[in-house]
Amino acid sequence: MRKAMVVSQLRTTDVSDPRVIAAMSHVARENFVPAASRNVAYSDRGVQIGDGRALNAPLATGRLLNSAELTKDDKVLLIGAATGYTAAVVAQLAGSVVAVEQSSKLATKAKANLNDLDNVQVEKTDHADGFADQSPYSVIIIDGVVDTIPANLVKQLAPEGRLVGAIMDDGVARLAIGHKVGDTIGYQYFADCGGVTLPGFEQAKSFNF
Repeated sequence: MRKAMVVSQLRTTDVSDPRVIAAMSHVARENFVPAASRNVAYSDRGVQIGDGRALNAPLATGRLLNSAELTKDDKVLLIGAATGYTAAVVAQLAGSVVAVEQSSKLATKAKANLNDLDNVQVEKTDHADGFADQSPYSVIIIDGVVDTIPANLVKQLAPEGRLVGAIMDDGVARLAIGHKVGDTIGYQYFADCGGVTLPGFEQAKSFNF
């Protein structure tokens, strides 16, 4: 099923970085989902992992990592550790990873699943807060769909750093990459995406009379 994911999902959606393909081929995604969901771990949609959450679809995560162009020189902040799958993949590509997770249950699972990786640190904190204690980061990865990117996350990004994520734009979730220049960041949308929603970034709803 992992090979089928590479052939039918990654290679057909412009995931062209051989390092990303190798990392996602190496990490056993089935070990990061509940036992009852192991047979759908590589499906082209989000996989429920409990506490109202789901792992992002492999094709969405793969495209984000492909666009991030990670190297061993990168210090990465991953927003939405979930059970640790994406952090395990990023650990193969980057120098170090700080993965934040706001669900206590999932943060505990992620720490257990990533215990053998010495370049990954899991922190239990609100997603929108990031983890400023170890900023700046050269790359921020938001592994899910969010309404908006808070300014405090942009502050944790190093000068000329990059941010990848799925952002709602006119009611459509779109994969985007942003490059920081000075104190601001500009985004370029590169694909529509059916990724899973990441809680903690909801915008207040306005009322029309």
